Amino acid sequence: MRALLPDPERIVRIDEVPEPEPEPQQAVVAVEAFSVNRGETFQLDGSLDRRWPGWRPGKDVAGTVVRAAADGSGPAVGARVVGHPPAYGWAERVAVPTADLAVLPDGVDAVTAASLPLAGITALRLLRAAGPVAGRRLLLTGASGGVGHYVTELAAASGAAVTAVTATPERGARLRELGAAEVVTGVEEATGPFDLVLESVGGDSLPAALARLRPDGLLLWFGQASRQPVTLDFFGFFGGPNQARIQHFDYTHSDRGYGEDLETLLRLVAGGRLHPEIGSVHDWSRTAATVTALRGRRIRGNAVLTVRRA
Repeated sequence: MRALLPDPERIVRIDEVPEPEPEPQQAVVAVEAFSVNRGETFQLDGSLDRRWPGWRPGKDVAGTVVRAAADGSGPAVGARVVGHPPAYGWAERVAVPTADLAVLPDGVDAVTAASLPLAGITALRLLRAAGPVAGRRLLLTGASGGVGHYVTELAAASGAAVTAVTATPERGARLRELGAAEVVTGVEEATGPFDLVLESVGGDSLPAALARLRPDGLLLWFGQASRQPVTLDFFGFFGGPNQARIQHFDYTHSDRGYGEDLETLLRLVAGGRLHPEIGSVHDWSRTAATVTALRGRRIRGNAVLTVRRA
């Protein structure tokens, strides 16, 4: 079968690879569409050291089950599904643990479904970690990416007053439609104090956002898109966010499979209560160009590629 392989000169290339050999609790999915995430772009350029020998990218996939799990778990052959494997999803077929699959309801297509896993699961779990948000002021940085759109709509629907930080007003227009109370183009424009900060940029953004947190507030740090390290001043807390908490967030740290959260996201999409922002859809032959566009922040929301089988 064909798959996308890392290529130092071309970012990725389509080449032949062996068919997946599923473990008993895995189903084989014929991939119709997959989504590209920022973390995968970091892995491809070597700046995020989470690769292993034989690694291939691909964590967000949607398609059809062509081989059911040998242990009897999960969906049957022919089921339309979305899944979140640990890797290898940028391919014609991929083995996915059945605990990380969800069956698509009628009316949800593969392109829409492929945009959900990493970004949607991260948003759901971020808001669970934040606790009840109704009536709370929430500051969200890096808001125009896939996670930011989901967080904005879910938090606003739950009663939070969301201030979204985006690079440009144009990138923030959609966030207002999804319920953001305010959209600003820099943390310094945000008027605090905030009860909760969700921070994904790092560098100078985190301390600036932290300074706008109320005393005893919570900052959840879930990314570092700027790739710049953070410097904090201990004395800067006094007279500002005194006794504030900074909590590192990793969406993979959970005792539940991804399938449960995918079912929740699909239910919300099918019910018209969650609206994925898909900024780019192309044939998978355009994957390298899509990765480049994501690195240059030229795509708003999620980027999806469709798989053309030989």
